[in-house]
Amino acid sequence: MPVIPKAIPLKSEELFALAMRHRSAANDPVLDSYERLEFFGDSVLGLVIAQYLYENHPNWDQGMLSKAKSSVVQEGPLAETAVTLGLRECMELSASEESTGGRQRPSILADVLEAVFGAIYLESGLEAARWFILEQLHPYLMRVSEGDVNPNDFKSKLQEIAQATWHKTPTYKVVGEAGVAHDKRFTVQVLFDNEVMGEGAGRSKKEAEQAAAQDAIGLIQRHQRAREIAAERLDPA
Repeated sequence: MPVIPKAIPLKSEELFALAMRHRSAANDPVLDSYERLEFFGDSVLGLVIAQYLYENHPNWDQGMLSKAKSSVVQEGPLAETAVTLGLRECMELSASEESTGGRQRPSILADVLEAVFGAIYLESGLEAARWFILEQLHPYLMRVSEGDVNPNDFKSKLQEIAQATWHKTPTYKVVGEAGVAHDKRFTVQVLFDNEVMGEGAGRSKKEAEQAAAQDAIGLIQRHQRAREIAAERLDPA
């Protein structure tokens, strides 16, 4: 059973072990893996960050609040925080998942951190979870508070472009799913009015959606540049 890092306010070794157990190492992926805890912890995280931003930035509109929240709760900051806390060494993975780099995979690291958030809530309540979440994500909250939204949030960028240009919202569709249950790879397309604008792949749906959004932004930028070049040729002055 993994030892609980000192920075994590959990007493139950069983609950912590559950939060660290990937479905590849579980006898029952529903009851014995972190997935249910991660689902719960994701909601706790969203509530805590949304409340913090709402209370601390009364002049931000809904769009800015949403962008800031997405920047804090996305995979990158959560995975970095999980590594800082020492969770990477605590994770329980199957031999095959280990051999394919699962211990370094950002999506899994982010998942186990969210599972820890859920475990803290279940053991000690919302205030304990809130204190821990805000303490651990403080650097990222300070960054967005200064207006520095994470540049890798391509979904938010694409939504801004789409709303400003066409007054429409892009939709995402999973078009491919390969691999075994604990080592899947997803392919996602981003569409505008059922027209494919980009495609991306990743080891989680979130990762694939970000890649698809990045691909769509690249396509839009290439088209814009082509129009600019054409306009320059028509008006060389």
